[in-house]
Amino acid sequence: MSGPTPRRALVTGASRGIGAAIAEELAGRGLAVVINYRADDAAADAVRSRIVAAGGHATLARFDVADATTSASAIDALLADGAFDVIVNNAGVVADAPFPAMERDAWDRVLRTTLDGFYNVTRPLVMPMVRKRWGRIIGIASVSALLGNRGQVNYAAAKAGLIGASKSLARELAKRNITVNVVAPGLVETDMIAEVPLAEALALVPMKRVGRPEEIAKLVGFLASDDAAYITGQVISIDGGMT
Repeated sequence: MSGPTPRRALVTGASRGIGAAIAEELAGRGLAVVINYRADDAAADAVRSRIVAAGGHATLARFDVADATTSASAIDALLADGAFDVIVNNAGVVADAPFPAMERDAWDRVLRTTLDGFYNVTRPLVMPMVRKRWGRIIGIASVSALLGNRGQVNYAAAKAGLIGASKSLARELAKRNITVNVVAPGLVETDMIAEVPLAEALALVPMKRVGRPEEIAKLVGFLASDDAAYITGQVISIDGGMT
């Protein structure tokens, strides 16, 4: 006799860093996870292999969330296997520069990945979620959206936009038993902080250390659970006390 069908989760930008940790956390909680990624087949397959080796279920979905056409085609194919219960909008890129020196491509690339990515992924998945009358939508923003950061006008703008979009969507979907929240990490041990002068940055962190991807993932796992049913429209910082 087969058990209940596991809930499905889509995690964007999940081939490494925070996204990979979130995919593994959700799979460990019994969800069937779709690992979205843009280009790195080997890294994405390594995440999938770790999940499967731990007894979880994961599949891969290679598409660029910033590209409306390819996203629509990929999501149509994913929906053929059923609606999603959890969406984690994690995909993001950085292209740091002082604002006067910031080229248009750096502005467009960062905003398109975060904001167009939110629209391209979330919009087609919302109505199937509404019909199920249960869902969790979680955005991964940044402390930069809350405090600002030199050289990250584009990144801060994109993540602040994700916060505004998520707060508004939370109001639209609350009566459908669908929550929408945002997690705003501070400094986390990923590739994205490779160029950050850590000694200077850690001076701003009361805990005097960087966070770990799995610490972010634990919070996302809670927000994706039944236990977080009355939390919506919130931005939760996880930054060692920076904010």
